[in-house]
Amino acid sequence: MTEKELARRSENYLKYVNSFAPPTKHFLTCGRAFMIGGFICTLGQFFRFMLELAGLSGDVLAGTVSVILIFLGTLLTGLGVYDRIGKQAGAGSIVPITGFANSVASPAIEFKTEGYVYGMAAKMFLVAGPILVFGVSAGTAVGIVYYLLGL
Repeated sequence: MTEKELARRSENYLKYVNSFAPPTKHFLTCGRAFMIGGFICTLGQFFRFMLELAGLSGDVLAGTVSVILIFLGTLLTGLGVYDRIGKQAGAGSIVPITGFANSVASPAIEFKTEGYVYGMAAKMFLVAGPILVFGVSAGTAVGIVYYLLGL
């Protein structure tokens, strides 16, 4: 079989498979992700402004806003609301810090029936664990490179 025949068969197969797949609505999906993700970020900015008025500043302000958003993401996950938001928002609900809270809380809730130690505690970082490991590793590597370059 020649390369042209293989390419033609591959192209025909892709056309066949795509004929069964429903068309995606890219602009609608991106628009919803933008709007809902933007709303989550706007909510965080609202908390930031309110806490600034209360007298917080600097790292304490940033930490408090992060804790509030993580708490809300975990609470909404526990109530089953964040999953419905995620179905509509896609990446718009995953990118903010509330999405990280959801990725930690969801497996913990799912495996709660297996017990607190072997279920909830062990499975809590099932999704978020690799993100933490690779994030810390990448941050360390970048820090070493910056240190070696003298930046």
